[in-house]
Amino acid sequence: MRSFASDNNSGVHPLVMEAIIKANDNHAVGYGADPWTEAAIEKIKEIFGETASPFFVFNGTGANSVALQAVTQSFHAIICAETAHIFVDECGAPARMTGATVIPIQTTDGKLTPELLKPKLHNFGVCHHPQPRVVYISQVSELGTVYTVEEVREIADLLHAHKMYLHMDGARLANACVYLGCSMKELAVDAGVDILSFGGTKNGMMMGEAVISFRPEITENLEYFRKQSAQLASKQRFLSAQFIPYLEKEVWFENAKRANTYARKLAGILLQYPQIKFTQKVESNQLFFTIPAEAAEKLLETYYFYYWNEEISEVRLVTSWDTTMEDLQSFEETLKRVL
Repeated sequence: MRSFASDNNSGVHPLVMEAIIKANDNHAVGYGADPWTEAAIEKIKEIFGETASPFFVFNGTGANSVALQAVTQSFHAIICAETAHIFVDECGAPARMTGATVIPIQTTDGKLTPELLKPKLHNFGVCHHPQPRVVYISQVSELGTVYTVEEVREIADLLHAHKMYLHMDGARLANACVYLGCSMKELAVDAGVDILSFGGTKNGMMMGEAVISFRPEITENLEYFRKQSAQLASKQRFLSAQFIPYLEKEVWFENAKRANTYARKLAGILLQYPQIKFTQKVESNQLFFTIPAEAAEKLLETYYFYYWNEEISEVRLVTSWDTTMEDLQSFEETLKRVL
């Protein structure tokens, strides 16, 4: 089944699969005391700098929950966009596991700004109110838009002035870096991010993420939060081994570049039809647009995708690292037929 429903649906890159198979070599000490985890940690430090302290986990919800536990207590507030993954798509896991209040902010493009954040940064030291402690941003945002390095730094500077932290969900960090032409270090730690959920599942990995702390006071208790959150893998080598070729062979870059490129090609096909109106800029591998409802239903008969806002017939298409020209051509033929 080929579709543009989600980059979660794509397969595993051959180099990543090869790394997993190679890790299946005899016995190895569990819980991360293995040579593959050691090598993956060193590779992450090469990419993000010596301040980076990575902790490997099973999945994105786990990564976000562990990261946010490390920077909050139950009387704190987590601020995010109303479209944020932690607010909409994780079944309340971060709120449940931190005990903190999640405060959403309405945005037009999925991105927070200092101007949107400032009205929420009040009541510090007042025991009647949740204490603002951390801001969560997604890179790429849930609407496919990208924070520039300067935009991330502006948010980080504001938060640090209030002794707060910035948590970045980097599930599609690779796509953002390709779009901006910058390194992951420049867009994360150099821009002031304090803790990062670093994922590759949407970009050619099989499973697993890394929670990367850039501050020693955050790092101090991360291993305990990971264990309590049921995110410590006994056979951790199969998670960590994937990161070695992903970073060393620049699989992250090539895969994201391909996905972004095919998103622009797909956008070019859609723009041929006046019935289709884009609702967000195409800055990554996600496309958001409205299409006549009847046409959308006919399209669903051949191509599976998600409605984003069914009231206005807004849908989302997502290209992947393994999207092909044949995928685009087949989709274009179907689109011609329904429109």
